[in-house]
Amino acid sequence: MDSKRDFIFLEGLKTRSIIGIYHWERKVRQTILIDLVIPIDNRRSARRDWIEDTLNYKALAKLILREVPKTRFQLVESLAEFIASLCLKNFPLPSVTVRVSKPGAIRGSRNVGVQITRRVASRRSR
Repeated sequence: MDSKRDFIFLEGLKTRSIIGIYHWERKVRQTILIDLVIPIDNRRSARRDWIEDTLNYKALAKLILREVPKTRFQLVESLAEFIASLCLKNFPLPSVTVRVSKPGAIRGSRNVGVQITRRVASRRSR
């Protein structure tokens, strides 16, 4: 198994937040869908079958569901950056891909949003 191809994903994490640029959007909480893809070497956790050897994605989801409703961003791009930063600061992850979408935001479209990938800044010593 190639650890570069191992991922944990959360799909369709649903919450509500103030998000948008229009006046009415600043007054009404809208549905936000969040997807995460996290590269992780699953070999040890699969072999030992212990939660301590992997990402506790329930704890990650609870953090996101606690913090996102408190936000008041205008752009889904800003919310995606916030979520990526939240993940990287609170969990030992090498990187995270975050997809944030607002279902029904565009008439005639099922969904609209952004997807970003962020990595932990390298810590080179001099």
